[in-house]
Amino acid sequence: MATNESDLVQGTLDVLILKALALQELHGMGISRRIGQMTNGAFDVKPGSLFPALHRMEEAGWLTSNWGQAETNRRAKFYALTKTGRKQLRTETERWARISFAMGAALGIGQEAL
Repeated sequence: MATNESDLVQGTLDVLILKALALQELHGMGISRRIGQMTNGAFDVKPGSLFPALHRMEEAGWLTSNWGQAETNRRAKFYALTKTGRKQLRTETERWARISFAMGAALGIGQEAL
């Protein structure tokens, strides 16, 4: 169970990574920063969680990677979505929309009776 708001709910990291890469390729720390921006700072993805997830997602065929130069002039691995990754993003987005709707209904979110 999550102990604070910054803990990732199980299953959210993959969809957040996919969404972060939807517009452009990014290196690992760029992905982490983008997730922070997308979630208004609610999720702070640490390298120990991020890089194993990136590797797993690359193995699954959702991402490709190539080496390039980061804005700090350091060598960095950049990740991009594959066609399969874009399909997975759509699938996960639909799944999370259903989950969010169901949880909102169960908790009475959006109802005046709160």
